[in-house]
Amino acid sequence: MTDCLTIYGRRTAARASEGSMRSNNFSPICGLKARTFATHVLFGLLFLIPLSAQAATIEVPPASGGEGIQQALNQAGAGAQVVLGRGTYLVRKPIILRQDGQSLRGAGPETILFLADNANCPVVILAPPRDKSKGPTQRLHLCGFLVDGNRTHQQRELWRVLSNGICINNNGVQVCDADNGIIEHVTCRGCRSGGLVSTGRTRRLTVRDFTASDNQFDGLACYWTEDSHFNRLNLHDNLAAGISLDLGFAHNIIDGAVLTGNDSGIFMRDSRDNVFEEVTIRRSRHDGIFMAQAGESTPAGWQLYNGTECAGNIFNNLLVVQCGGRAFQVNDDSCTNNIINGGQFLDNAQGGLCQPPARPVIPRALTVHPLTVGRDSVEP
Repeated sequence: MTDCLTIYGRRTAARASEGSMRSNNFSPICGLKARTFATHVLFGLLFLIPLSAQAATIEVPPASGGEGIQQALNQAGAGAQVVLGRGTYLVRKPIILRQDGQSLRGAGPETILFLADNANCPVVILAPPRDKSKGPTQRLHLCGFLVDGNRTHQQRELWRVLSNGICINNNGVQVCDADNGIIEHVTCRGCRSGGLVSTGRTRRLTVRDFTASDNQFDGLACYWTEDSHFNRLNLHDNLAAGISLDLGFAHNIIDGAVLTGNDSGIFMRDSRDNVFEEVTIRRSRHDGIFMAQAGESTPAGWQLYNGTECAGNIFNNLLVVQCGGRAFQVNDDSCTNNIINGGQFLDNAQGGLCQPPARPVIPRALTVHPLTVGRDSVEP
């Protein structure tokens, strides 16, 4: 697995290339007593079942803060649901969902998880990375709250580097090593690093109705993430990308996303066989989409990392309008077999689709206006 410094180096190099970035046996004698005993046990279990179900749901009031939420999660155990009310929960340490089937549910945007001044940590972590032999954490669920990362009162981006080399930054929601998780109706704003970040062998994650704004870096960033579905995203006014994809983002679907006023709409490397459906990108300060193979600057020149190209990605009905750079910038001719099936690139300051002479991105039924002669690569 790539270590922290390598990840950081690749991220920095990317900005340069862009031009900026979980039996008993009874004897016959004991038969009657055994049957009587078993009957009592059965009735006892039937009596306890509803009590156990009630114990699996714990309500935590705002005054208990993040400490109260974490205590409830730890006491309730696997499969438990922690329910939050309306109000502001002050968070001084990360809230961590560690056990299979745990759920953290708020009452909507009026439930606020607010990171305390100088906490310098993530707000919520799903499935912190652990021993590979134990496998990923299953079926975690977040629903119905707003995360405020209070970024102007945090001093640094990095929280910790784990023993396996994974960096955990001060994100709103951090997903690591999770399988079949769901995040829905959640907002992350003002975080010192990213809004929602998935990494560490995350599989089959469902994210729907997610909003991210005013984060120091990306609204949504995904690394080592596969077979996941991201639906109804509203990512706006983040200081870096609306969406950043790298380090093995493969076989995922992003649909119904609206990205407005970010530095770039989508920044992608090392991304394969993903589908982007009905994505709208508006008013990015630079490019709408920047696609590249990862690399670094060496004394001999720019050196590409093998196997990190973007390939086999499909963009259906892509709309990119009024961006300060190009609508779609392809940096390397190794990014092959990418297809744009229908779309419009309108009024982008530096043109529409710009790519190397090999034309690794295939546009179909794409409208570009105005058409910049010598820059845009367009086919009917």
